[in-house]
Amino acid sequence: MNGSDATNGAGGARTRVLIADDQEMVRTGFRLILGTQPDLEVIGEAADGAECVELARRLRPDVCLVDIRMPKLDGLEVTRALAGPGVTDPMRVVVVTTFDQDDYAYTALRSGACGFLLKDAGSTLLIEAVRSAARGDALVSPAVTVRLLKHLAGQQPAPTTPHPLSERETDVVRLLAVGRTNQEICDELYLSLGTVKTHLANIKDKLNVRNRVEIAAWAWDTGLVRDRQAPPA
Repeated sequence: MNGSDATNGAGGARTRVLIADDQEMVRTGFRLILGTQPDLEVIGEAADGAECVELARRLRPDVCLVDIRMPKLDGLEVTRALAGPGVTDPMRVVVVTTFDQDDYAYTALRSGACGFLLKDAGSTLLIEAVRSAARGDALVSPAVTVRLLKHLAGQQPAPTTPHPLSERETDVVRLLAVGRTNQEICDELYLSLGTVKTHLANIKDKLNVRNRVEIAAWAWDTGLVRDRQAPPA
């Protein structure tokens, strides 16, 4: 399906999404999942990378969902074209793929992606990833997070911490760094979702980082967590 039928949503508060995948069934599935949410709207679909870049530049969606393996341009090339270094007005790209490979995740995030999801991550995580991207945050599939952060650990100096984390904030960071979602953090620490979000906002301010991926990278770089089962203090 090309983008000629895509139209902009009338509601300014809705997050406008472009889906790029060479499989029509996948595009349809994503459209149906996102369509259940009143704050999300799919405004276009692309079957290859070149079409995705053209549609994205023309329609200016809030978030682009991009597959890795596509004809003409792959998802990594699309990410660099839309969000990579040197792009004057970068877009928010979430890479969604079947292929659970660390080099794909590493390259996608280094190329400007603000999310990396496996297609079997589930509808809840897909919706959360789109909303996170729209907020300017980042979300990586829990199945990928730990391996990826181990790969990145030590490559750059850990951010300084001018304001120390509280004990509860440290608990939240430990769980986030081993791939827990916000809801899982709520369940394990017996906190409300609002409280967890407040803790995350305070943590970002204290660590001077932009998103949860950078929070987790800080935790690995500083040795706050060392393995997948690292428990809260």
